[in-house]
This record gives sequence, C-alpha cells and structure tokens, in this order.
Amino acid sequence: MASQPPHAPRSPKTQDKNRKTEPQALSMQLPLAPAADGAREARWVPWAALSKAYGHFHLSLMEGRRARVLARLDPLYIDLDLPPPQKHLMTEKKLGGNQEPFSKVPFQVMTGHQHIVSSCNFCVDDTKLLSGSYDCTVKLWDAVDGSIVRDFEPRTKAPVVQCSVTSDSRRITAAAYDKTLRTWDLETGALLWKISHESFIVSCKFSPDGKYVVSGLDMDCGICIIDAESAVTVSHIKGHHKRAVTACCFDPDSQKVASVSLDRSIKIWDATSQATLLTITKAHSNAISNCCFTFSGHFLCTSSWDKTLKIWNVHTGEFRNRGACVTLMKGHEGSVSSCHFARDTSFLASGGFDKTVAIWDVGEGYRKLSLKGHDDWVMDVAVSNNKKWILSASKDTTMRLWNIEDIDRVPLVIENKKALGLKVEQCEECGRPFSIYESDIFSETVTKCVFCRMDAKGLSAEASSSS
Repeated sequence: MASQPPHAPRSPKTQDKNRKTEPQALSMQLPLAPAADGAREARWVPWAALSKAYGHFHLSLMEGRRARVLARLDPLYIDLDLPPPQKHLMTEKKLGGNQEPFSKVPFQVMTGHQHIVSSCNFCVDDTKLLSGSYDCTVKLWDAVDGSIVRDFEPRTKAPVVQCSVTSDSRRITAAAYDKTLRTWDLETGALLWKISHESFIVSCKFSPDGKYVVSGLDMDCGICIIDAESAVTVSHIKGHHKRAVTACCFDPDSQKVASVSLDRSIKIWDATSQATLLTITKAHSNAISNCCFTFSGHFLCTSSWDKTLKIWNVHTGEFRNRGACVTLMKGHEGSVSSCHFARDTSFLASGGFDKTVAIWDVGEGYRKLSLKGHDDWVMDVAVSNNKKWILSASKDTTMRLWNIEDIDRVPLVIENKKALGLKVEQCEECGRPFSIYESDIFSETVTKCVFCRMDAKGLSAEASSSS
C-alpha cells in the first residue's frame, strides 16, 4: 500500500499507480501538483521538501504575498474560506462495516470535523472523547451518543497536530502548526494560557501527574517541557535529535521523556538529572512516527514508516545488546502512524496508512484482529481505560469508536489462536491473561506473562552485576 503525504494532490490518471508504492527512502520525489492542460509534465519537488508534511508535519508559511504563493504549494494548506463545522451532527452505528467475515465488531462513526482528524483521546472516565483536526478545531464529544459537547475557543490559526488531556480530565492542551501550544479548562472551556515557539510544534503530551507538558519541536530537533500551571519553560533541549522530532511522551512516573524522530532514533531524557539516559540509534529502518510507554514504564513501543512496531525494554538496559524485545510485523500493509497500549498491557492498538486499526497480542507478538472501515489513513488511536473501546482518528475526517469488549469471542480471533497453537493462561503475578503455545514442552511450567518474566530476569541480572 502506498504512503502519501496527507493531503498531497494527485492526478486521477496516476492515483492508482502512486498508491502502490510505499516510500522507503527520504530522497525520493513526489509530484506536487498535476500538470496543467497543455503542459508537458508535472511540477516536482524533492521528497525532503515535503517530509515534514508527511504524517504530522507542515511547511512554514511566509507572510504577505509570498505566504499566499507558498500556501498553494503546501500539501496541508487549509482554504481560508473553509465552511464552519456543522452544528447538527449525525452519528452512524453499525456492526462490522466492510471488515472481514467473522471479524465484525460493533462500531460508531463520528462526524463533525471538516478536515483530517489528527488526534484522539478518551477522558472523563471514558465517557467523553477529545479530538484535534486540521480544520483548526479541538472538540469534546459525548462517547454515548457521539454528539459534540464543546468546541474549544478561540480556535487555532492553523491545523491542530495533536491534543492531550490530563489523567484527571481537568485540562487539555493542543499543539498547532501556527507554532502555538494552548491549554484549556475541560469543564468550562476557558483558555488558561497560550505560548508560542520559534519552531513548529509537532507533538504535545501532559505528564501523568498533570504538572508538565512536553512538546516535540521540528526545526530545532528538540523537546521542550512546560510547567502546566504557569506555562513557564522548565527545560528546552535543542538538537536533541539529528532530525525533526516526530513524537514524545512522559513515562508513568512523570520523570522521563521518550522522543522519536525522523533520524530513526529513540532517546530517553531524565527530567531530574537533566541528562539523556539512553539513545537507540537506527531503531527502525525508516522514520519513527510515534511512541508510547506501558503502564509500568518498563517498556516502550515505537511505530514506524517501515511498516512495523517494536517494543523495547527500557528498564533493564538489555536493549543495548539485543535490540527490540518484540517486533510486530505483518499487521499493516503500509506506514504505521500511531500506537497505544491497553492499561494492563494485555494488548496494543495501532493505526496506519492502510486505513486499518490493528489489535496485537503483545506477549506473543501477533495481530489478533484488523479493524477495517475507514476510507483513508488512520492518523491516531486510543484505548479506553476499561479496555472495552478503541478510538481511531482518520484522514477521512471521521472518528470511529470500536466496541472490542468481546474481541476474544470473535470467530476469526479464535481461529487465529488455534492456527498458531495458542492457549490462554493467567499470570500468577500481575493477573493479566497471556497466550502460550500448547506445543511448548515448558508450557506447563510457564505461569507468568512475558513482561513479568522479563522483569524478573532483569532484576536477577542487576543483582548479579552488583554482587
């Protein structure tokens, strides 16, 4: 499946041909606009010039007449005459959509945005949903009937690239391509503060304790940590990566920040010591698009344009010698844009260019189910705290709320497990369900999930090295 920069114009004659080619190198070229009538060929620009438009990136707009000219060349350009969002909204409830036979799960389609939905979150005990869009709006939704509860004002002056909510659902923050970071009170909708950066902000996340906001920056390849109460800059690390940062997030203890980049590297930065604790270079074979920690903070998942996801052990340091603990492959047919762990790490959700949401068995590293129905690139995914729902945001301007409460009863999931020779056990230490191969001669002696086994191994290694 081809990978295109979001909103890049394509000629109808070449659309099918272009969608068959997945970009594997950043040096390739893409058509910027179709040739005019009578012209011999299309105008071309190098891929590097459009790389920031790919996924979560946006080209700089100059002021005055030059700004208007460049805007027409920008694949993420928003028409200034864009109609206002619809006030009367309809939600569509279906069972399965165009999914594979025997793999259907209930879902609800949520419409209301006028452009790409770039970010989505659960909040208020999974009863509300938060979304950000290239239509320059941030919206709060009712998860039950799909209606819009609030449009946060004032709107941004450029596409919203990401939004985040505190764990207590008191505040939300949103980063936009106008180089601003805004924070609102979720209950009242009041704007609490707004700050501007000299560089484009491509990612923003609250710390789990709600005290800080970390932002990933484009041009200075860095991260910036802001005090969520006062909006004062706590740390600004420029040149943290060799190329633009694509995503960043805090660990569950709000002490460390993971960041990933177009340079294909992963970095963990410690807020207390103000130092980089680890760097994993060449973590993927193409740009890394997103990252997320497990609830324990011992593992980090990264998604990439190389069509894979990887789960890294950042607790024991064994990644230094052995690389990825788990590599999740053959789940997407194109670039993977997003990833999100379930709260108990029993499964992982990911979204990608192939218009699907993949649900992964984390312990055994295989895809349990693929949710199909979106008409375009899945930009972001989120998992509810109760593990009953997955929320997906798409370039098709909609969100989908998938009910996965009975996923293990779906015939296709059962058949997949049987084909792999798996049986389900319960971890004696953390209580999580985990899969194990029935044919394994040690299956009767394995009583812990893969994460508890790896943690125990890491603690033993640390004890041996210190003695």
